[in-house]
Amino acid sequence: MRLEIGNKVAVLDDVLKGKVVSMNGNDITVETEDSMIFIFSASELVKIDIEQHELSKYSDINNPFLKEKVVQNTSKKSFFKKEKHEVILEVDLHISKLIRSTKGMDNYDMLNLQLDTAKRKVAFAIQKKIPKIVFIHGVGEGVLKSELHYLLNNYPVKYYDASYKKYGLGATEVYFYQNIVE
Repeated sequence: MRLEIGNKVAVLDDVLKGKVVSMNGNDITVETEDSMIFIFSASELVKIDIEQHELSKYSDINNPFLKEKVVQNTSKKSFFKKEKHEVILEVDLHISKLIRSTKGMDNYDMLNLQLDTAKRKVAFAIQKKIPKIVFIHGVGEGVLKSELHYLLNNYPVKYYDASYKKYGLGATEVYFYQNIVE
């Protein structure tokens, strides 16, 4: 592949793309769309065809080796399927998210406010046939989490720790056993 000044190029091991502004042997100077100047060797760049306006990860790069990789990656199937119109209600039970000030409240009052909020949200989800709620309770000493789990035992639900990747250790996901009418 022969590069020339003015060619649009993308960097193989980075998310940069731009235009060739000068060439000095194997060193090629590229100006990105935000006017940054970078110097790369010719082997680190691929030429982008003119009609390709959007460059996503590898799919638009005109390079046979990378196209082969894309074909290999698309053949893998995911075992996890998310329903298209799945509604998940997120409820943050941190006291600072529920009221402006805790002035004059002791721990018992704050815990009761958090649990009352959880009860209202569970009732709302049952009424509106929302299949899942994620209660964000934080880690702390675990008092709110254990009281929340005790409360959830009174409802037709299944609960478990929510996605660690998204919420860390401080959230509980609740699934409601109910018929969803569409």
